[in-house]
Amino acid sequence: MPHLTKAVHDYRLAAMHRLMDRLRVDALVFGSPDFFQYATNFQLDVWPWERPVFVVVPRNGETFAVMNELSTNHMRFATEKGTVWLSDVTYYAEHPRVANRLALPSQLPEVVAALLAAKGLGMSRIAVDVQHPILTGAQRYLPEMTLRPAMAEMRSLRWVKHAEELQIMRDLAALTDWVQDRYRENIRPGRLVQELDHAMAALMVEEAARRFAGEDFEIMKCWTLTGAASASPHGDGAACGSRIAKGDTIVNLVLPRLNGLYVENERTWFCGQPSDEQARFYSVAARATDAAVAAAVVGRRVCDMDAAAQAVIESAGCGDYVFHRTGHAVGLMLHEYPEDMAFNTRPLLAGEVYSSEPGLYVYGLGGFRLDDTVVVGEVPEVIVKTPKTLSYATVSL
Repeated sequence: MPHLTKAVHDYRLAAMHRLMDRLRVDALVFGSPDFFQYATNFQLDVWPWERPVFVVVPRNGETFAVMNELSTNHMRFATEKGTVWLSDVTYYAEHPRVANRLALPSQLPEVVAALLAAKGLGMSRIAVDVQHPILTGAQRYLPEMTLRPAMAEMRSLRWVKHAEELQIMRDLAALTDWVQDRYRENIRPGRLVQELDHAMAALMVEEAARRFAGEDFEIMKCWTLTGAASASPHGDGAACGSRIAKGDTIVNLVLPRLNGLYVENERTWFCGQPSDEQARFYSVAARATDAAVAAAVVGRRVCDMDAAAQAVIESAGCGDYVFHRTGHAVGLMLHEYPEDMAFNTRPLLAGEVYSSEPGLYVYGLGGFRLDDTVVVGEVPEVIVKTPKTLSYATVSL
């Protein structure tokens, strides 16, 4: 499994340059974790609300950053490994009593201003993803510098994935399919739901070590909702002690990240033979997922995916059981941009990645949701391969 290479860096940098030209700005400044990673391929080990960070991508010149000293050795590891697209970093001190530090948090506005001035950006127009008080403070030292909020425009940078990103997502999706097979083998009446999830997470970590040794892998969630709790998309808030029972409708979520990119794989299971009612809702949910996937075609509208799923659900008389949109984009965040899938009328672009997860939530019976991760193309590519047949979803006792 390769890291994202310089080809991805060049692809993203070209996109950022085009955006700067369109916005008529001289640089982009990112202060949020996901955009920091987008620009540098470095996964932050701090929360910027607590320890602010800024990465500056000039229209002309090399990318540079301001970071907290806590990240010093983490950055060294990434640099030695050759995975980070950043070499010019100014660190500020975490601790005021340590000598020989360049700056303290209270000095950050001055430090940022001095760096911008030294890089020839002191009189520039700069687009920012977040309006941060430190950047506003830097303007006191650079009164001729203009900050332009541009989060809405910046989101477009992340719609279309590079071929290397897509391959990482395919490889990760294959791992989620493997995990779903393990879930199917391990669901049984009486099993503690949280124990099951932890056991499946442990198996996933072991398998990931075989497939992706040395890479940046983590699990956001292995999460199961069983019985009545599955009728809420996010459960009933009472998972501790919950056990699977015979006849339960079960919804599970397998949500890992590899080298900065997420994949979603969610399925509905039945602990024993489902009732006719359970089977009907399952069939509608599965057909709605497939309809949304079929609409993930270049040139169709983003909202057409949601509309296709809703048409299946409404025609089956199940509209009252829908509580969320059909899906969302997937990428550097699990819920990636665009975030308004159900209402977005722009044309779909080749290489965008979406979740297709229309859900039906029947109080007292359970939830029915099957989530495929799909790549937009002339022919949509579903990278999650776990079967959606009722026979596969039925766990024999």
